[in-house]
Amino acid sequence: MSAPDVSVVVPVYNTMPYLTDCLKSLLEQTIGLDRLQIVAVDDGSTDTSGAELDRFAARHPGVFTVIHQANSGGPASPCNRGLDAATGRYVFFVGADDHLGPDALRRLVEAADAWESDVVLGRVVGVNSRHIYQDIFARTQADVDLFDSPLPRSLANTKLFRRELLEKYGIRYLEDLPIGSDLPFTLEACYRARRVSVLADYDYYYAVRRHSATNITYLSRHADRLRTVEATTAFVAGLIPAGEQRDAVLARRFDHEIAKLLEDDLLRLDRETQQLVHDGIGRLVRTHLTDGIAGQLNAETRIRLALARDGALDDLLAVIRQDARTGVPPTVVEGARRYAAYPGFRDPERGLPDSCFEVTAVPDWSAKLDATALAWETDERGEKVLTITAVSPLPDLAAAGAEPLALSAEEIPAEVGTVERGEHGTTLRIRFRVDELLAGSGVTGQRRAVSAQVGGFDPGRAVGAQTATGAAGSAAVRVPRVRATAPLVRRRGGRLYVVTPVLDDSGRLMISVVPVTASRVAAQLRRRLRRTR
Repeated sequence: MSAPDVSVVVPVYNTMPYLTDCLKSLLEQTIGLDRLQIVAVDDGSTDTSGAELDRFAARHPGVFTVIHQANSGGPASPCNRGLDAATGRYVFFVGADDHLGPDALRRLVEAADAWESDVVLGRVVGVNSRHIYQDIFARTQADVDLFDSPLPRSLANTKLFRRELLEKYGIRYLEDLPIGSDLPFTLEACYRARRVSVLADYDYYYAVRRHSATNITYLSRHADRLRTVEATTAFVAGLIPAGEQRDAVLARRFDHEIAKLLEDDLLRLDRETQQLVHDGIGRLVRTHLTDGIAGQLNAETRIRLALARDGALDDLLAVIRQDARTGVPPTVVEGARRYAAYPGFRDPERGLPDSCFEVTAVPDWSAKLDATALAWETDERGEKVLTITAVSPLPDLAAAGAEPLALSAEEIPAEVGTVERGEHGTTLRIRFRVDELLAGSGVTGQRRAVSAQVGGFDPGRAVGAQTATGAAGSAAVRVPRVRATAPLVRRRGGRLYVVTPVLDDSGRLMISVVPVTASRVAAQLRRRLRRTR
């Protein structure tokens, strides 16, 4: 019997009822069951996931390989066990919450064979407002450069891998990482690959955000996340020699994983954990943050990283508190230099270097806005719009080089008008047309970050749709003192959708578009019942 074309590895831990949809999507693959091996590893589930795997295996003998093991504490061990049992020419990893488009595996395998690719990415879309970076899927490409593309932003393991490559270099998951173990695995595979390809012509992978948000990534703690970024950063440094190529990969780690540890939710942690995070990130900055990496980061991230390195914990918390509760601070202009006048700036008792607050060469500083009001309105054409009133501390945007200033929800531009200019700043009115938000979200919905961009609208620079060089020239709109407005229900085609302006954990404004489904309504009812008990 010949080897299957592709082995699908499914690590499983307490994922019912999502697991059923996942397994059904694998059995419905047009590549055919004779070319497919499904290796499912039950990592000590305490719900009915193990029994569901056995039920599917009994109904489809010869297709499923089911392995039951004691709980390991993370997906790395079951992924390794599944990989060891794989016999296909290619391997594809699927989260047990997620599912595939029916033609996904056939398209992926045919592309890998035609292009002789070792790694193939198929377009991933989010379900239930799960945010997925889409910049790598801008177009189909037979050959993508790891160091000169958005690929470092998309190192999840939801890809087709040539198994021969994985075995040749002994590429496996780091089992001492409870979260984030797919990043080193995928990075090394892409680094060693003769060719990495991207397919943007089909929805290959549906990444599901559980209504209960109870998987290990959603619940991970700051201490675990810090340990993960320390380990993955060290892995990158050990794999890739120092220089521009390493910086291209580490810029993503600083821009996302490391920066997220310094978001506004740090204010809600106990003092011991705050100190742990401050000290750990300080070490990472001193060891790995080069000038080349810093030049790719936005102003907010640069300042917070600098204070983790050069300041005390209270210095860092004061800056985060300013962003979260007060808003954008004034800008101090001294000749050709500009500084963000956060608490601690030139405070003789703090003794912090000016370099911590310098924003002279950071184009996104002039794009920083605070939203002061959110409202649903009907415009002069009778169309429903989300109107955002926002304030810049700059009294003259043109003099600061910030005009034109464009606003977008990632690839969807807004209409922007100036309401008032004064010595204390500039007030803007920003309008998003609801029909455009719905049309751009697809049937599964989408969650988009709202950002301001200096120099006019460029979807490649929008926050949440960034290029591999980060967010230079684009700043997320913050909402430090505004309560979110009520959701709006609108019909598109035969389905109802809920459109809601929401805040993420760092007070940044997002626009969520989600379909109204029975499971979503049930989840909302359960949450309300828990609150009333």
